Amino acid sequence: MADAVATQARNLPLLATKATCAGRTYIVTGANTGLGFEAAKHLACLGAAKVILAVRTPITGETAKLEIDSAAGFFSTSDTTTAGVVEVWPLDLCSYDSVRAFVKRAAAELDRIDGVIVNAALALAKREMAEGHVKPVTVNVMSTFLLAVLLLPVMSEKVKRVAAGVTPRITIVSSRVGFDSREVWETIKGDPIRGMDSEDMVPWKTYPLSKLTEMFAVRHLARELVPVEKTGVIVNIVCPGLCVTKLARHATQEHTENLRRMHAMFGRSAEDGSRTLLHGAVAGVESHGKLLHSCEDGEGDVPDWVKNDTELQKNTWDVIAKELEAAEPGCVSKMLQAV
Repeated sequence: MADAVATQARNLPLLATKATCAGRTYIVTGANTGLGFEAAKHLACLGAAKVILAVRTPITGETAKLEIDSAAGFFSTSDTTTAGVVEVWPLDLCSYDSVRAFVKRAAAELDRIDGVIVNAALALAKREMAEGHVKPVTVNVMSTFLLAVLLLPVMSEKVKRVAAGVTPRITIVSSRVGFDSREVWETIKGDPIRGMDSEDMVPWKTYPLSKLTEMFAVRHLARELVPVEKTGVIVNIVCPGLCVTKLARHATQEHTENLRRMHAMFGRSAEDGSRTLLHGAVAGVESHGKLLHSCEDGEGDVPDWVKNDTELQKNTWDVIAKELEAAEPGCVSKMLQAV
């Protein structure tokens, strides 16, 4: 990953356009700051009919909404069709109840859902718990997939009813940094959730391991959701690269200083990095289950030990799915009924 960061492109293309986004409805998690905020701003400026800022703290979401409204010109126009384009909805990925409530509201209030960018993530330097797991596991893995699993059948039903010919996307924001964690992964791969939750696990290592867990799980999940024509929903995964954001705000001082140097030398701005998220939100069916980065196909950067171990991909997904079923009985089977 270090070599990839040192050579990562900047000034990426904006592949989302008014032609691909106008009139559509998007959900962006973690949209109050960083990559999520910039992606939501682009979507609003590209003419989306509705952009839901899914945030843990509504007051910060309202501040983000004001900035996005201003950037999109919603305050300077008399066109009332812009009213209510950007909405702030509470979503705390540390709480399964919050995820369930969010999906229930989306099912009831949104006529269509064309894209979900699952961007919110957490990296911690100390051990904190939520829903029986260390928080990076709860946020980055369990609630991320619970949100995707609960929303997919809703998206599938809505697109078939009101948006024929449109293919929605669920884009999970991950990181290739997990590929550098193979040595630790080998010790926990039988049950990565239990391994990351272990009191022996160094807290800061949980973030890259959680991202690697996502990589394995998405690859199997995508195989379960084929052909895409049946579900009508593309699921892909995006690595935005090294970006200047607040993701590492809870890091150790040593890590923070090292990251600051890397940001100065190689980092993408949050706006530049957000273009990778938008690429995921408009990428074609060929992206289903695949890694994207730098606004292009990233499969060439997936190591063979990740790409080819279908048994481990299935095992990783099964471990996650078991808890999702416990958190919301029937959610996985209902999702698979869409196929």
